[in-house]
Amino acid sequence: MADPKGFLTTGREVAKTRPVGERVKDWNEVYVPGSLLPIISKQAGRCMDCGIPFCHNGCPLGNLIPEWNDYAYREDWTAASERLHATNNFPEFTGRLCPAPCESACVLGINQPAVTIKNVEVSIIDQAWDRGDVTPQPPERLSGKTVAVIGSGPAGLAAAQQLTRAGHTVAVYERADRIGGLLRYGIPEFKMEKSHINRRIEQMRAEGTKFRTEIEVGKDIDAAKLRRRYDAVVIAAGATVSRDLPVPGRELNGVHFAMEYLPLANKVQEGDLTVSPITAEGKHVVVIGGGDTGADCVGTAHRQGALSVTQLEIMPRPGEDRNANQPWPTFPMLYKVTSAHEETEVLAGLKEGGEPGQGPSSPKAGEGRVYSVSTTHFEGDEDGNVQALHLVEVEFKDGKLEQKPGTERQIPAQLVTLAMGFTGTDQANGLVQQFGLELDARGNVARDDDYATNVDGVFVAGDAGRGQSLIVWAIAEGRSAARGVDRFLTGASALPAPIRPTDRSLMV
Repeated sequence: MADPKGFLTTGREVAKTRPVGERVKDWNEVYVPGSLLPIISKQAGRCMDCGIPFCHNGCPLGNLIPEWNDYAYREDWTAASERLHATNNFPEFTGRLCPAPCESACVLGINQPAVTIKNVEVSIIDQAWDRGDVTPQPPERLSGKTVAVIGSGPAGLAAAQQLTRAGHTVAVYERADRIGGLLRYGIPEFKMEKSHINRRIEQMRAEGTKFRTEIEVGKDIDAAKLRRRYDAVVIAAGATVSRDLPVPGRELNGVHFAMEYLPLANKVQEGDLTVSPITAEGKHVVVIGGGDTGADCVGTAHRQGALSVTQLEIMPRPGEDRNANQPWPTFPMLYKVTSAHEETEVLAGLKEGGEPGQGPSSPKAGEGRVYSVSTTHFEGDEDGNVQALHLVEVEFKDGKLEQKPGTERQIPAQLVTLAMGFTGTDQANGLVQQFGLELDARGNVARDDDYATNVDGVFVAGDAGRGQSLIVWAIAEGRSAARGVDRFLTGASALPAPIRPTDRSLMV
């Protein structure tokens, strides 16, 4: 155990963020560099080394959290890194991007603020990189078997690294011009700088993994031919079909899916573009969807110089404490203030003018987050450009959402991003049809307990098989699918499989 009295003597302290006025002028990560290291050992000492560490159940990777908390408390960063990598290929990704269901399951969280597990994790891996503890781990011998991985998001990269280390020759196919999937072109730079992806890719290259960019399987190469070329195939193409909003005015210029908007902003940061073709500069921006992707759009709009940013959510505002029907150790739906939301609040307070909000959860028209509203239609100008969004308040009645009469209003909108989630894997490119894959009732690629599809030698991992999910689930699926592939190729496998395809989040 780290500090036997740590949870009694030390309060929760998290990473410090840079001032809003400073960080919205650049695209660097929002946290103060180096602010965690002076406090993280004491924070790790708050871990109680529980007899039953429920944080293990909260995390699908099965991270050995009390063990690396103990090493971090003692500042044994090499040992902490070893325990961290024992269950997670990419802790610098999860430590920055995961919503930390492990913290929701922390036993200390029953009656105190939970251990800052996510901050401890990112501190360990950042120290490991700085100290040179992260090195390539090439296989001792090659199996002579070949594997193609379709998709280079967290699931595809995890599967590829596991299979490469098992001795197979692995090639990763990515339809974009750079490796990383949504990590590269969906996650804004201010949440995770892409240097973290780049050095992992170099590690994987040194281990023997091959990467093939700008090749879309199903379009640029026939899926059936790919299967004949390799001994096994792993489909990790994600659930990339965005949920649409079929209301009048949807066709107007300036109404875009979030995944049309966010990648272009990242392209600017990569140096491919000088200015994004879809920019929020000088515009009133409305983001439809209250999740993490919506928050990414909010933060991006701030950095592009939006006049105002409004985020709409059809569901009611969550509470700040657990509901009775979401008890510990489940992952609760709580009101969160992300760095992007903090920026909205601060920037709105700095601006002059603005009319009083007309809704119960809107302090200013055109500023902030608005809950329990539904978009009825968009309004455009004579040139076909969106200018306003019309909405109405909604409420639950008899288990159904109904509009509240007399609550219709409009807000200015010259750029609208749709961030309402994803509905399944892409079928338009021909990949599903060319392989002859069966789909489940939700439109995901069906698989068995070994992550194998109905096509011999073809496996599926990540959102393509699970549906839209979290990064920790994607990495866990990649690791688990790698075991199924390894066993298919060799008859047995020593690779870990942290989850089954049917496992779901610890929720009620």
